[in-house]
Amino acid sequence: MLYYLFEYLEQEYQFPGASLFQFLTFRAAFAVILSLLIAMVYGKRVILYLRSKQIGETIRDLGLEGQQQKAGTPTMGGIIIIISTLIPVLLVADLKNIYVILLIVTMLWMGVIGFIDDYIKIFKKDKKGLKGRFKVMGQITLGLIVGAVLYFHPEVTMKEKDSTTINQQLEVEKVYGKEIKAVRTNIPFFKNNELDYADLVAWVGKGARDYAWLIFIPVVILIVTAVSNGANLTDGIDGLAAGTSAIIVLTLGIFAWVSGNIQFSDYLDIFYIPRVGELVVFIAAFVGGLVGFLWYNTYPAQVFMGDTGSLTIGGVIAVIAIIVRKELLIPLLCGIFFAESISVMLQVGYFKHTKKKYGEGRRIFLMAPLHHHYQKKLYHESKIVTRFLIVGILLAIVSIVTLKIR
Repeated sequence: MLYYLFEYLEQEYQFPGASLFQFLTFRAAFAVILSLLIAMVYGKRVILYLRSKQIGETIRDLGLEGQQQKAGTPTMGGIIIIISTLIPVLLVADLKNIYVILLIVTMLWMGVIGFIDDYIKIFKKDKKGLKGRFKVMGQITLGLIVGAVLYFHPEVTMKEKDSTTINQQLEVEKVYGKEIKAVRTNIPFFKNNELDYADLVAWVGKGARDYAWLIFIPVVILIVTAVSNGANLTDGIDGLAAGTSAIIVLTLGIFAWVSGNIQFSDYLDIFYIPRVGELVVFIAAFVGGLVGFLWYNTYPAQVFMGDTGSLTIGGVIAVIAIIVRKELLIPLLCGIFFAESISVMLQVGYFKHTKKKYGEGRRIFLMAPLHHHYQKKLYHESKIVTRFLIVGILLAIVSIVTLKIR
């Protein structure tokens, strides 16, 4: 809203300083500072409110050291992340931008699903929360909406270099052709790192490329569901999910910045995606919200994010990655989420297999998800989180390096 106010003041009255709000860097800096302050200042009030209403975490006894001491810690803290992100976005982002709209919808949609899940656990005294099928239905529906918008909306475009001008000494802007509709993505580490989803159906026959959405939309649904569940599984010890997510989101912010800048995208030889630079404002606010929440979530946590936060974080990360055409990089960039999810699948699958074969279930890990395995090995929570974050930083660096390694 401030974005439009200062745009009006600049155009009509040449108001001093109003032009600052036209600069992406200024608005991103404003968003991250404001979201951080909101999370840190008003986060305390939210925690006190949650505590007064006895909205506390019910801890299941898993035999982990110090676990029962966390019983009663306020949960649903994901509300802090959502509020501290959306307020700066509504103030300084271009709300006409389709990518910003899509991320706002994603945050609210997943936030509602997570809130319902937490509400059932706390107030209905049902530890299982929202039934799995309803949770998955919500994730699938969101994936369907996101996929359909990204495929059919006229403003979701990209630009490619005009082959007739590449070798000419022209300005960068003149090298790129018109905006085109295309469902293409980057494949990391490959020289010709472009994958067109339409090529996957082109073999069917003439006109088949028009039905690329039959591949693209299910891929989007899979990614949204997988990443949101991965973030949910990672939220098991103090500071792990918020810290890991902040690293991932910051990395995606770099991808959005270079993909939305014609000079950088030309130099790095990646897709130039018009209007995607506006995501930097949303991402900056999101990072600020995550770091501000982490202020209260580090060991010993004063508040837990609950599914309200973890499902929201995973959903937003998935959608940002898809928008900037880096969805195939998710297993690397979101390696912590991936490892946590794989550990659960391996544990459950192996347990069922050995129970059927030997009459008793056996385990690969002492406990799944993976962070609980290290807790069982008597590693302190702070040590586990710190080492996971170091791994997350390394994965982020490698992900950024893929911009040039082919």
